[in-house]
Amino acid sequence: MLLAVSCRLAGICALPPKEQSAIRLKVETFDAFTPDNDPHGERDFGAFEHNGERIFWKIDYFDTTMTMASENPSDPKLTVRVLTIMLGSEY
Repeated sequence: MLLAVSCRLAGICALPPKEQSAIRLKVETFDAFTPDNDPHGERDFGAFEHNGERIFWKIDYFDTTMTMASENPSDPKLTVRVLTIMLGSEY
């Protein structure tokens, strides 16, 4: 599995590195999944508060050309996972 991470949205990218790291740590340790926010048990989306700002994160599953969805997201040979982290105001 390859996980691609990029900084394309100005909100998170504009924050100081220390804040970006704190947000990244919250994403890495996020465990507040419930049937309401994770009805399919995929654990590929989350939201939380950070310094009074709503933060959203999600993981998308692309084919290896990154042009369409992966045929089989569970197969690391066929899938590139992309993590997006954004301010709620950017949604």
